[in-house]
Amino acid sequence: MAEADRQRWDERYATKAPPTVDAVGPPEFLAPHAELLPTAGRALDLACGPGLTAVWLAMRGLRVEGLDVSPVAVAQARGLARRAGVSDRCHFEVVDLDDGLPGGPSADVIVCHRFRDRRLDRAMIERLAPGGLLAIAVLSEVGAAPGPFRAVAGELPAAFAELDLVAADEGEGVAWLLARARHEGL
Repeated sequence: MAEADRQRWDERYATKAPPTVDAVGPPEFLAPHAELLPTAGRALDLACGPGLTAVWLAMRGLRVEGLDVSPVAVAQARGLARRAGVSDRCHFEVVDLDDGLPGGPSADVIVCHRFRDRRLDRAMIERLAPGGLLAIAVLSEVGAAPGPFRAVAGELPAAFAELDLVAADEGEGVAWLLARARHEGL
């Protein structure tokens, strides 16, 4: 990502007050399916922003790695984890995902909310542990104008077809998908 993009995200987060613990929770698309997420294991939150989802996952009992391009967002996420009492289960890092997904252990949950980089699809699939859950929501052309960061109709189910689809929907400018990695040998 160009330095100008990083600065733009830093400015965006710097103009907002850091999130409160009361604001912690799952993204809207994931809330109705929260029971599908484990309460132990590892989670990866891509483009984690100020950490609302990552801290929620840690409060559920998961060990969470949150990645974001914005140092301001990462600092806010670290502060939020500390205030929520889960900083021992959260690790946040400034990462430019345009350079790819950094290596690391397999994840029982990968959340990617409001970020789409098709070049990461394979890496996300490979990073999921057997039976692991991918939860992704992106801007969509379905019900909205086309754009470079918007998924076309049916894009997410096609991109993650080798995973077992749990639920998906698209409309009103948003597409989301929940899918599980197959257990080895199945």
